[in-house]
Amino acid sequence: MRDKITTAVIGYGSQGQAWAQNLRDSGRNIVLGLPLRDPSRKLASRDGIHHITSIAEATKLARIIIFAFPDHLHGKVFDEEIKPNLKPKSSLIFLHGFSIHFGTVKPPKNCDIILLAPLGPGLAVREKYIGHESIGYFYGIHRSGSGHAKRVLDQLIKDLRIDRKAMIKTTFRDEAIGDLFGEQAVLCGGLSQLIKAGYDTLTESGLSSDKAYLEVAYQIDLIADLIKKYGVEGMSHRISLAARYGSYLTGPKIINSGTKRRMKKILSEIKTGRFARRLNCLTPAKIKELDRQLKKLTSPSFEQSARKFSPINSKKK
Repeated sequence: MRDKITTAVIGYGSQGQAWAQNLRDSGRNIVLGLPLRDPSRKLASRDGIHHITSIAEATKLARIIIFAFPDHLHGKVFDEEIKPNLKPKSSLIFLHGFSIHFGTVKPPKNCDIILLAPLGPGLAVREKYIGHESIGYFYGIHRSGSGHAKRVLDQLIKDLRIDRKAMIKTTFRDEAIGDLFGEQAVLCGGLSQLIKAGYDTLTESGLSSDKAYLEVAYQIDLIADLIKKYGVEGMSHRISLAARYGSYLTGPKIINSGTKRRMKKILSEIKTGRFARRLNCLTPAKIKELDRQLKKLTSPSFEQSARKFSPINSKKK
């Protein structure tokens, strides 16, 4: 084992779960900081995380603090529980550039501020670690208050089994703005609604829910893999002629200059901090209402077909 507990993972959502387990399995002594009544405490205990305490106490014990809890809580939790208990020259590790770029968290000048942002969900972080592989990471050192930020970052890279070839240097600003825009306009918000619009168009024309789902959603990962390997042009030369010709005729009719204008407006709202301010105002009640509203962006029939053809469910059969 290494020296006394030095690394605190704050939060046990998808990323916190992966980081805590990966660092533990690499021999690093960790402490998990969670609110006293957080239901994640039971899950963490079942996962073999034995040292679980309050956020304030975890901060007192550690010199490396990993922010693995929701961004909209960073300011309040930092001011009330982390900052008063920070040791001088502590290292603060952020999985997203949001809180530093938008000023939600303002650490003391003697602290390290380090970005290590995985390009994937916590489940992928854990699975790749177990398989001795690595997903991509954005990284950057915003400040080396201790003078040893690079050493801390290098050790984390080693303990998390991150392939340095899969690392992309960036800034907190670029990561925050790019990540927010990507997930809102394309990867999550935009893509999900494009799929749902296609699904609705087919079902309203008479296709069954299952057939419509298989045509517009089920093959998304296959096309995405082709784009990741070969680019858009390379993908187009690896699909059928009908698909290639149809894409040429139809793609610009669906995604056009109007779409781009709306995307620029979304980007402007992110850059000016308007989205950050709205996010930071979320309360538990507002999040519950958000989840209710999100249900209106899909339909029971679509979700049923998605579950029916899920690879997870197929394995159970």
